[in-house]
Amino acid sequence: MIRILFKIGLLGAAAYLMNQMRKPSRWLGRLFLKDMNRRHSKLTDWGIGHTQIGSQHAILDVGCGGGRTLEKLAALAPQANVTGVDYAAGSVAESRVRNAQLIVAGRVEVIRASVDLLPASDGQFDLVTAIETHYYWPDTVKGLSEIRRVLRPGGTLLLIAEAYRGGRFDWVVRIAMTPLRAKYLTPEEHRSKLEDAGFINVKVDTDESRGWICASGNAPG
Repeated sequence: MIRILFKIGLLGAAAYLMNQMRKPSRWLGRLFLKDMNRRHSKLTDWGIGHTQIGSQHAILDVGCGGGRTLEKLAALAPQANVTGVDYAAGSVAESRVRNAQLIVAGRVEVIRASVDLLPASDGQFDLVTAIETHYYWPDTVKGLSEIRRVLRPGGTLLLIAEAYRGGRFDWVVRIAMTPLRAKYLTPEEHRSKLEDAGFINVKVDTDESRGWICASGNAPG
Protein backbone atom coordinates (compact mmCIF):
# COMPACT_ATOMS: atom_id res chain seq x y z
CA MET A 1 0.00 0.00 0.00
CA ILE A 2 2.81 2.43 0.87
CA ARG A 3 4.51 1.68 -2.43
CA ILE A 4 1.26 2.32 -4.33
CA LEU A 5 0.70 5.60 -2.51
CA PHE A 6 4.29 6.61 -3.27
CA LYS A 7 3.78 5.95 -6.99
CA ILE A 8 0.52 7.90 -6.96
CA GLY A 9 2.35 10.78 -5.27
CA LEU A 10 5.08 10.75 -7.90
CA LEU A 11 2.53 10.75 -10.72
CA GLY A 12 0.67 13.62 -9.08
CA ALA A 13 3.89 15.63 -8.66
CA ALA A 14 4.88 15.00 -12.28
CA ALA A 15 1.46 16.09 -13.51
CA TYR A 16 1.67 19.25 -11.43
CA LEU A 17 5.13 20.09 -12.80
CA MET A 18 3.99 19.53 -16.38
CA ASN A 19 0.94 21.72 -15.87
CA GLN A 20 3.05 24.52 -14.40
CA MET A 21 5.37 24.36 -17.42
CA ARG A 22 2.41 24.62 -19.83
CA LYS A 23 0.42 27.17 -17.84
CA PRO A 24 2.39 28.82 -15.00
CA SER A 25 0.23 29.98 -12.14
CA ARG A 26 1.92 29.23 -8.81
CA TRP A 27 5.33 30.16 -7.40
CA LEU A 28 6.93 27.15 -9.09
CA GLY A 29 5.57 28.26 -12.46
CA ARG A 30 6.99 31.74 -11.85
CA LEU A 31 10.40 30.15 -11.28
CA PHE A 32 10.06 28.34 -14.62
CA LEU A 33 9.33 31.70 -16.26
CA LYS A 34 12.43 33.33 -14.82
CA ASP A 35 14.53 30.42 -16.04
CA MET A 36 12.96 30.63 -19.52
CA ASN A 37 13.76 34.35 -19.67
CA ARG A 38 17.41 33.43 -19.21
CA ARG A 39 17.54 30.31 -21.41
CA HIS A 40 15.62 31.73 -24.35
CA SER A 41 17.39 35.08 -24.60
CA LYS A 42 19.87 34.04 -27.30
CA LEU A 43 17.17 32.13 -29.19
CA THR A 44 15.02 35.27 -29.17
CA ASP A 45 17.86 37.44 -30.46
CA TRP A 46 18.54 34.94 -33.26
CA GLY A 47 14.88 34.71 -34.23
CA ILE A 48 14.01 38.40 -34.32
CA GLY A 49 17.16 38.95 -36.34
CA HIS A 50 15.24 37.49 -39.29
CA THR A 51 13.37 40.77 -39.82
CA GLN A 52 14.03 44.49 -39.56
CA ILE A 53 13.09 45.83 -36.15
CA GLY A 54 12.75 49.52 -35.42
CA SER A 55 10.23 51.11 -37.77
CA GLN A 56 7.15 49.36 -36.38
CA HIS A 57 4.39 51.26 -34.59
CA ALA A 58 2.66 48.29 -33.01
CA ILE A 59 4.13 44.91 -32.04
CA LEU A 60 2.44 41.89 -30.46
CA ASP A 61 4.19 39.05 -28.62
CA VAL A 62 1.97 35.98 -28.34
CA GLY A 63 2.75 33.77 -25.35
CA CYS A 64 4.83 36.46 -23.68
CA GLY A 65 5.81 34.19 -20.77
CA GLY A 66 8.18 35.95 -18.38
CA GLY A 67 8.23 39.19 -20.39
CA ARG A 68 11.86 39.29 -21.53
CA THR A 69 10.89 39.47 -25.21
CA LEU A 70 8.62 42.46 -24.55
CA GLU A 71 11.57 44.23 -23.00
CA LYS A 72 13.79 43.41 -25.98
CA LEU A 73 11.20 44.52 -28.55
CA ALA A 74 10.55 47.81 -26.75
CA ALA A 75 14.30 48.55 -26.79
CA LEU A 76 14.70 47.63 -30.47
CA ALA A 77 11.63 49.58 -31.63
CA PRO A 78 11.60 52.75 -29.48
CA GLN A 79 8.63 54.27 -31.35
CA ALA A 80 6.46 51.18 -31.06
CA ASN A 81 3.75 50.21 -28.61
CA VAL A 82 4.39 46.61 -27.57
CA THR A 83 1.60 44.30 -26.42
CA GLY A 84 2.09 40.92 -24.79
CA VAL A 85 -0.60 38.27 -24.41
CA ASP A 86 -0.53 34.99 -22.52
CA TYR A 87 -3.26 32.62 -21.40
CA ALA A 88 -1.55 31.86 -18.06
CA ALA A 89 -2.22 34.19 -15.14
CA GLY A 90 1.26 33.59 -13.73
CA SER A 91 2.88 34.60 -17.02
CA VAL A 92 0.85 37.80 -17.20
CA ALA A 93 1.81 38.69 -13.63
CA GLU A 94 5.51 37.97 -14.19
CA SER A 95 5.57 39.95 -17.46
CA ARG A 96 3.96 42.92 -15.76
CA VAL A 97 6.51 42.89 -12.97
CA ARG A 98 9.39 42.57 -15.44
CA ASN A 99 8.12 45.49 -17.56
CA ALA A 100 6.64 47.67 -14.82
CA GLN A 101 8.46 50.85 -15.86
CA LEU A 102 7.63 50.39 -19.54
CA ILE A 103 3.97 49.82 -18.64
CA VAL A 104 3.88 53.04 -16.60
CA ALA A 105 5.48 54.86 -19.54
CA GLY A 106 2.74 53.58 -21.85
CA ARG A 107 5.18 51.60 -24.03
CA VAL A 108 4.11 48.08 -23.03
CA GLU A 109 0.77 46.44 -22.25
CA VAL A 110 0.26 42.88 -21.00
CA ILE A 111 -3.11 41.17 -21.39
CA ARG A 112 -4.37 37.74 -20.45
CA ALA A 113 -5.76 36.16 -23.61
CA SER A 114 -5.59 33.09 -25.84
CA VAL A 115 -4.06 32.98 -29.32
CA ASP A 116 -7.43 31.73 -30.58
CA LEU A 117 -9.13 35.00 -29.58
CA LEU A 118 -6.73 37.92 -29.58
CA PRO A 119 -7.96 41.19 -28.04
CA ALA A 120 -7.11 43.31 -31.07
CA SER A 121 -8.75 44.76 -34.14
CA ASP A 122 -8.09 43.62 -37.70
CA GLY A 123 -4.77 44.85 -39.06
CA GLN A 124 -3.63 46.38 -35.76
CA PHE A 125 0.00 45.16 -35.65
CA ASP A 126 3.05 45.56 -37.88
CA LEU A 127 4.87 42.60 -36.32
CA VAL A 128 3.84 39.56 -34.29
CA THR A 129 6.33 37.31 -32.52
CA ALA A 130 5.57 33.90 -30.99
CA ILE A 131 8.51 32.32 -29.19
CA GLU A 132 8.48 28.84 -27.65
CA THR A 133 4.71 28.81 -27.50
CA HIS A 134 3.05 27.28 -30.58
CA TYR A 135 3.79 23.76 -29.24
CA TYR A 136 0.85 24.20 -26.88
CA TRP A 137 -1.77 25.93 -29.02
CA PRO A 138 -5.05 23.96 -29.20
CA ASP A 139 -5.20 24.34 -32.99
CA THR A 140 -2.04 25.58 -34.74
CA VAL A 141 -3.70 26.75 -37.96
CA LYS A 142 -6.54 28.46 -36.08
CA GLY A 143 -4.03 30.32 -33.91
CA LEU A 144 -1.97 31.35 -36.94
CA SER A 145 -5.12 32.52 -38.74
CA GLU A 146 -6.04 34.70 -35.77
CA ILE A 147 -2.54 36.20 -35.83
CA ARG A 148 -2.92 36.90 -39.56
CA ARG A 149 -6.18 38.70 -38.80
CA VAL A 150 -4.53 41.19 -36.43
CA LEU A 151 -1.55 41.84 -38.74
CA ARG A 152 -1.72 44.74 -41.17
CA PRO A 153 -1.38 43.84 -44.87
CA GLY A 154 2.30 43.04 -45.39
CA GLY A 155 2.89 42.67 -41.65
CA THR A 156 5.28 39.98 -40.44
CA LEU A 157 4.97 36.95 -38.19
CA LEU A 158 8.03 35.35 -36.58
CA LEU A 159 7.39 31.87 -35.16
CA ILE A 160 10.48 30.90 -33.18
CA ALA A 161 11.33 27.71 -31.28
CA GLU A 162 14.37 25.97 -29.83
CA ALA A 163 13.40 22.53 -31.18
CA TYR A 164 11.81 20.97 -34.24
CA ARG A 165 11.09 17.42 -35.33
CA GLY A 166 14.14 16.02 -37.07
CA GLY A 167 16.48 18.53 -35.46
CA ARG A 168 19.41 18.10 -33.10
CA PHE A 169 18.87 15.69 -30.20
CA ASP A 170 15.52 14.79 -31.77
CA TRP A 171 14.92 11.61 -29.78
CA VAL A 172 15.53 13.37 -26.46
CA VAL A 173 13.20 16.23 -27.34
CA ARG A 174 10.47 13.78 -28.42
CA ILE A 175 10.58 12.13 -25.01
CA ALA A 176 10.20 15.51 -23.30
CA MET A 177 7.42 16.69 -25.60
CA THR A 178 5.19 13.65 -25.18
CA PRO A 179 4.04 14.20 -21.55
CA LEU A 180 3.59 17.91 -22.30
CA ARG A 181 1.16 17.01 -25.11
CA ALA A 182 3.13 19.37 -27.33
CA LYS A 183 2.84 19.69 -31.10
CA TYR A 184 6.32 18.90 -32.38
CA LEU A 185 6.57 19.87 -36.07
CA THR A 186 9.09 19.36 -38.85
CA PRO A 187 10.35 22.40 -40.81
CA GLU A 188 8.07 21.47 -43.71
CA GLU A 189 5.09 21.18 -41.35
CA HIS A 190 5.87 24.68 -40.06
CA ARG A 191 5.79 25.92 -43.65
CA SER A 192 2.51 24.18 -44.48
CA LYS A 193 0.79 25.42 -41.30
CA LEU A 194 1.64 29.04 -42.13
CA GLU A 195 0.49 28.62 -45.72
CA ASP A 196 -2.74 26.91 -44.60
CA ALA A 197 -3.38 29.94 -42.36
CA GLY A 198 -3.07 32.29 -45.34
CA PHE A 199 0.45 33.65 -44.93
CA ILE A 200 2.55 34.47 -47.98
CA ASN A 201 6.32 34.74 -48.53
CA VAL A 202 6.75 31.92 -46.03
CA LYS A 203 10.34 31.11 -45.07
CA VAL A 204 11.67 28.50 -42.68
CA ASP A 205 15.21 28.89 -41.34
CA THR A 206 16.98 26.49 -39.02
CA ASP A 207 20.20 26.53 -37.04
CA GLU A 208 21.10 22.87 -37.23
CA SER A 209 23.98 23.14 -34.76
CA ARG A 210 21.63 24.33 -32.03
CA GLY A 211 18.38 22.81 -33.25
CA TRP A 212 16.58 26.17 -33.52
CA ILE A 213 13.88 27.13 -36.01
CA CYS A 214 12.33 30.39 -37.24
CA ALA A 215 9.31 30.28 -39.54
CA SER A 216 8.23 33.64 -40.94
CA GLY A 217 5.53 34.93 -43.24
CA ASN A 218 3.61 38.03 -44.25
CA ALA A 219 -0.07 38.83 -44.11
CA PRO A 220 -1.36 39.21 -47.68
CA GLY A 221 -2.62 42.46 -49.14
